[in-house]
Amino acid sequence: MQLTIDFEQWITFCRSLSQLDQQIWDSSIKADKWSVKSIVSHIMLWDRYFYEEAIRKIASNQEITLIHQDFDEFNQKAIQYARNITADQLLKDAIDIREKIIATIRSLSEEQIEYHYVDGDGRVFQVKQYLIDFIWHDQHHMKPLAKYIIEKGYDITVEREGT
Repeated sequence: MQLTIDFEQWITFCRSLSQLDQQIWDSSIKADKWSVKSIVSHIMLWDRYFYEEAIRKIASNQEITLIHQDFDEFNQKAIQYARNITADQLLKDAIDIREKIIATIRSLSEEQIEYHYVDGDGRVFQVKQYLIDFIWHDQHHMKPLAKYIIEKGYDITVEREGT
């Protein structure tokens, strides 16, 4: 499925971040913006949340427990999380959870991917729409991150190899 291929771009991007030195990891991409590490933490924690509360549960034929999150609170937790983890461990965790999501989605039937589930808030959750939304979310963060990192003199991979 093309959507899972597009969703894999984050993994390739994360692998290319392994070359960054600590100063870049801790630096903000613009004044009053998040650090590189905080952005990776933000995406990784959203991935973990959606995996645990929706994707894994769909694959196990369980009721999904996804509920609306206070974005500001969630993002503050991501910033704090980034302060308490090494860049290497964060990258490993970000790649691992994204790989789990992709492998789990690829194991689903077409019916499960298209099905309209009801989340913990009574809202519709659909795997296909989740992928569309989070591919956009990835790009929203990857483009300015890549621009910043390239300006700092690093070679970065923005798209999946072979695309």
